[in-house]
Amino acid sequence: MLYLVATPIGNMSDITLRGLETLRQVDYVASEDTRRTGLLLKRFDIRKPQISFHEHNETRAGGKIVSLLKQGRTVALVTNAGTPGISDPGFTLVRSAVEEGLEVTMIPGPAAFVMALVLSGLPSHSFVFRGFAPRTAAKRRRFLAGDKDLPHTLIYYESPYRLRAFLKDALEVLGDRRCAIARELTKKFESVSRGRLSELIARLGEKLRGEYTVIIAGSQMAD
Repeated sequence: MLYLVATPIGNMSDITLRGLETLRQVDYVASEDTRRTGLLLKRFDIRKPQISFHEHNETRAGGKIVSLLKQGRTVALVTNAGTPGISDPGFTLVRSAVEEGLEVTMIPGPAAFVMALVLSGLPSHSFVFRGFAPRTAAKRRRFLAGDKDLPHTLIYYESPYRLRAFLKDALEVLGDRRCAIARELTKKFESVSRGRLSELIARLGEKLRGEYTVIIAGSQMAD
């Protein structure tokens, strides 16, 4: 059985009881970053062999995990933070397991984009999660242009190194829409800034740190 186990996006206390129970029972834990997962396991006194599974080794590591599952072993897949399969290669492992007729289940839990959407104050009944935008300006603008006419609330992840450039491109391509920027959710310095894109760009500090989720109004709420 393959278990997808959601882990805290910041506050360790957000791990679910079922998540801990599963991590204690499986034979292996497949981790995006074994060091970070090691800290989580140590926090709750869980000792399990880890398998490194990330975007740079997903084919090789995924084959190893599928082989273990075929042998009757149980594996828990976790990401660095949040829900496996969201902006990480977890979906490829699920697809491979399903194609092999193996059992897959999930222990649900935190996802940063869901929390950010709810806190944004923007419509949450219909939304599109777009993950990380391309790194280069030209590709990023083309990426955003594809979202311009969507009526749904738009959700993006962004790093502190590209947040300013992303917001400026969003302003240029989408117009001065309502927006919310969520930072360090569930952590000590959690914050949510709300306003127009132009206002939020003006408020940005010189040094940006942490993980960011950007929520932008859809085309029907552009004014």
